[in-house]
Amino acid sequence: MKILRLLLIASFANFTLCAQTINEVESDPPKGEIEIVETLTSQSNTAAKNGITYCDSLVLGLVEGLTEYLPVSSTGHLLLANAFLGLDADEPLSDAAGNPILNDNFEPLTLKSAADAYAIVIQLGAIAAVAFIYWEWLLKMFFGLLGRNPEGLRLLINIIAAFLPAAIVGLLLHDLIENWLFGTLPIIAALFFGGLLMFWVQKRYNSKHLYPSSAYLKMRDMRVKDALIIGLLQCIAMWPGTSRSMMTIIGGYAVGLKPADAARFSFLLGLATLSAASIFKMYTDGASILRAISAGPLLFGIIVAFVSAALTVKWLVGFLNRRGLAPFAYYRIILAAILSAFVYFNIL
Repeated sequence: MKILRLLLIASFANFTLCAQTINEVESDPPKGEIEIVETLTSQSNTAAKNGITYCDSLVLGLVEGLTEYLPVSSTGHLLLANAFLGLDADEPLSDAAGNPILNDNFEPLTLKSAADAYAIVIQLGAIAAVAFIYWEWLLKMFFGLLGRNPEGLRLLINIIAAFLPAAIVGLLLHDLIENWLFGTLPIIAALFFGGLLMFWVQKRYNSKHLYPSSAYLKMRDMRVKDALIIGLLQCIAMWPGTSRSMMTIIGGYAVGLKPADAARFSFLLGLATLSAASIFKMYTDGASILRAISAGPLLFGIIVAFVSAALTVKWLVGFLNRRGLAPFAYYRIILAAILSAFVYFNIL
């Protein structure tokens, strides 16, 4: 529960700080303070043009690492973090000489597009964390590919089968998803209804496995059909706020995996899915990202994401066995309610 409490406290602190800042800016300052406000605003705009700072990298790295493998939606949290950090502005970025930074299509690169790309690239830290913790499973799959480990080969085939649906849908609908679903209201809706879905799934799962003797499907006994079910559910997670981890863990529950194995398969599947997303983003926007974001903040964010993701992954497996999905469902619904209030009062 410590990580859930940390997420709620951090979210509330960010929301409170955001509300306080907006109220201060919107209020009519005394005459003697007008110049100070204008100076601070000018400094803020200048900082925004310079891209992502080390402070931004720390916050985004923590958010990515803590939420990537929890069923709470890392993308949704990162988009909200960008908004609270002021990284969602459409103002074009400029280099040290004041010239606009262009993307690969020779269009001005905005802070928002750079921050969105940054959020995907720092997934490399979360990917490395799972590879570090589950290196033995990766070794099994490697030897399986060489024909020396049948269990590893079966797992590799299942990972590929679960990965393919999201890869196909992502390539076909990438632009549509970014244009229509990357917004505050879609995230709030996904958080809320995702929480309700988790309550329902956990209740159904508990009724099916009332006794310790109830048979669970072991990860090594999964069929390609089971993997495809998980993969199809993963496609739903392309809606920001839904959570890839939530849908793949629910998929694991649906095919009969016990909670720990559902989480492990979700982690291993995440290696393929997140790696593909990061490589695709680097291929399409890599040059412009490096022009807009210096190497220091980029590497720092990846390192922070690695450390926080490693701690989260180690914690989550045991937590799911003990408490199930319900605490995450409560968190999602509470967060959706807080965000809805902020939208209603024009704070977000």
